[in-house]
Amino acid sequence: MILADSSIWIDFFNDTNNEKVDALVEYLSRERVISADLVITEVLQGFRKDSDFLTAVEIFKTIPCHSVAGIEIALKSAENFRSLRKKGITIRKTVDMILATYCIENNISLLQNDRDFEMIASELDLILL
Repeated sequence: MILADSSIWIDFFNDTNNEKVDALVEYLSRERVISADLVITEVLQGFRKDSDFLTAVEIFKTIPCHSVAGIEIALKSAENFRSLRKKGITIRKTVDMILATYCIENNISLLQNDRDFEMIASELDLILL
């Protein structure tokens, strides 16, 4: 399974041509992509036009959605954040820490384009695509 971060979905919906978007399209065609409630929220908040918003909603409805921020993941995310901070690494977004922890704990690969995830993966067992 592959979880695509909001950075990839934003590029996808903006018709950005890059290898990560190409990978997302390929994984979608093979039905290997899952989404997350927090990713969907982040992506949908950015749409200005109602028609674009509704198109994105319909696409997200076709993809399995995982609820990622239960108590166990919240606690483990805080532990991971603190562990990284002790090593001099500060993750800017709480959502990124939650998504990374969810992926680590569930052995899910993360398709992303965000330096916070690179820093997390340098110290924790996060699989990046």
